[in-house]
Amino acid sequence: MVGLLLAGLFFFSINVDAARTDMVDVSNHNGYMTTANFVDMRNNYGVKSVVTKISEGTYYHDYTAANNISTAQAAGLYINGYHYAKYKTEFQAVAEADYASALAKQDGLPIGAVLVADVEDGSQAGLTKSQMNANNKAFMNQVAKYGYRSDVYTMGSWVNNRFVVPTGTGWIASYPYNASGKSWYSSNNGWQWGSTYKFQGSYGNFDVSQLYTNFYTADQAAKVDPRASISNVVSVKGNDYKAYATFNGKGMANIGTNVISGSDWISASIVAVNDRPYYVIGVDTLIPQAITTFKDKLVINYRSDYGVNAYNSEGQAIKDSNQTFKGGSEWKTSDKLTNVPNVGLCYKVATDEYIPIQYAQGSGFNG
Repeated sequence: MVGLLLAGLFFFSINVDAARTDMVDVSNHNGYMTTANFVDMRNNYGVKSVVTKISEGTYYHDYTAANNISTAQAAGLYINGYHYAKYKTEFQAVAEADYASALAKQDGLPIGAVLVADVEDGSQAGLTKSQMNANNKAFMNQVAKYGYRSDVYTMGSWVNNRFVVPTGTGWIASYPYNASGKSWYSSNNGWQWGSTYKFQGSYGNFDVSQLYTNFYTADQAAKVDPRASISNVVSVKGNDYKAYATFNGKGMANIGTNVISGSDWISASIVAVNDRPYYVIGVDTLIPQAITTFKDKLVINYRSDYGVNAYNSEGQAIKDSNQTFKGGSEWKTSDKLTNVPNVGLCYKVATDEYIPIQYAQGSGFNG
């Protein structure tokens, strides 16, 4: 009994002078969290919300995320995710948002949850405030396309110095020696006041936060995925996180602007470079159709029961072909475009039958 009493006194001495433990963040450093771990946090420490690490950059997926999402939900806690940001440009921010969001969906993070940008990497310290603001905005806007809400986490010394954190937003880290009774950063969503908190029965040290709004504990009802109505989303083939180069309009590779297998991109149009089709995904930023799931399969995007006409190699419309080539139908094609007289660039879908490029998935809406 003496040994147990001493152990108990030691445990409680670790967490003295504490603010509220409304929210706790977890990662692989804490191992696979169990439902019992989270129930204990909920019942004995007042934890309401969990934030689990999802990813880092465009190269790391936290292997405990899916488990932690499932067990936190089973314990009746709000669950959110965070992404450790490495981006230095808006393009990289969008790529990281796509990477993090795709993994979050794969891991089961519910639509409407918060997917936080953890912005504190030393490699970003040399960027201008305006660039950091633009990067963070690009990340958050892209995350929203997947049905997630977003916020920015950072250290107190970076707030409004490295980038702007508007009042009513932000999750800020700053660790006083004694956090008891304090309410630092109360104009933001939350304040992370400790990084070495111990929960009895759970492994490792934990970051703990006091919340001031319901941003991390509300609005998580299932929503319609806003991307479901977008017909010009293209997916990079594969799920092995392989990096593919992007290209400019002259067909030259862009340095430092790769896309990752499994990521999705909104494309307003398809263009031809050396007779090969490319999706336009940004200003002078193209990806070859050959690296997407579109390869070898044309999907007609025309939104009408009328369908679209096919043409022969002389540019003549094929009678009644619109009855065959309906919107949403799929057709075998090749990774090459043909310039049909008086029609323009087309995909070949049958012997001497061609469909104009503007009716291909990813080339924008028609009808």
